[in-house]
Amino acid sequence: MHVPDGFINAPVSVAAGVAAAAAVAVSLRGARRELGGPSQAEGSGGERTAPLAGLVAAFIFAVQMLNFPVAAGTSGHLLGGALAAILVGPYTGVLCVSVVLLMQGILFADGGLTALGVNITVMGVVTVVVSYAVFRGLLKVLPRTRRSVTVAAFAGALLSVPGAAAAFTAIYAVGGTTDVSIGKVFTAMVGVHVLIGIGEAAITAATVGAVIAVRPDLVHGARGLTTPLKLRVGGALVDAPAAAPAPVAARSTTKVWATGLVTALALAGFVSFYASASPDGLEKVAADKGIDAKAEEHAAKDSPLADYAVKDVADARLSGGLAGALGVGATVAVGSGVFWVVRRRRTAEPAAAEPSAV
Repeated sequence: MHVPDGFINAPVSVAAGVAAAAAVAVSLRGARRELGGPSQAEGSGGERTAPLAGLVAAFIFAVQMLNFPVAAGTSGHLLGGALAAILVGPYTGVLCVSVVLLMQGILFADGGLTALGVNITVMGVVTVVVSYAVFRGLLKVLPRTRRSVTVAAFAGALLSVPGAAAAFTAIYAVGGTTDVSIGKVFTAMVGVHVLIGIGEAAITAATVGAVIAVRPDLVHGARGLTTPLKLRVGGALVDAPAAAPAPVAARSTTKVWATGLVTALALAGFVSFYASASPDGLEKVAADKGIDAKAEEHAAKDSPLADYAVKDVADARLSGGLAGALGVGATVAVGSGVFWVVRRRRTAEPAAAEPSAV
């Protein structure tokens, strides 16, 4: 659902850019709490989340290269907002998707640069808000089990994709550059993205389920699953007094990080060659309804990695694989750097707030 340049007019693109910048600023502050530091480790898991966040961004980049068929002549791909929000938290999730979109726009000419604000708003903010609201709402009524986390993740991811399609339609209704029926665009966008949402939900649930099976402490959405012990007092059930938490040795994230990185490299470097070549949901609707009549060439069309291929490498399989691997590497490097800085600032804040001894 990467919106190219020329779909949305300049004033609305600027407004979307301002909204996206504000959302990223808010997310930076929220991510400091989610990523935490050593002083927030107990109970929050922040020191375990920080190394995972850059990897989540790289994994989303890799899986977005795997377009899957959803209808005749149409494909879809992961948006990733739900997956990121559930694994590392909603604020950090917005940042993960934003890093991915930035890398795709600058390096691969995927998603317009003037439309970056629109893409972050639609694919980052809306997907995270919708999916996490649904996810948390379901966890309040479902049994407090790991399976419930997977079920809630499926539902949240499923609804986040048509939610993003509806958000794009709303933006297009205000700032679209062609005169088309908004009702027809809404019906087509939401219809095809409901189908894409099924794939999004399956990928999200499978990934969350796999991580929670081996390291539930790394899943932000799975924290606090233990049901409080109940005691019967005077015929009524009451919560037992909370026991002091036993000290838990920090568990290394090295194996999980290495496994995730190898998986992302394999998906982007090898599996992506077999992805569907059909246009994705937005491209298909844009062509069918005439939304793309004023589409503009991408400013980075001459990038050495434009269109997910390495320039001057003739073999298509090798060219695409190298581009995918380079994209994963660049995303994990930039993402990890961003989250390291965010976590460092969060760790430094308490120390700066302490009064100096006299």
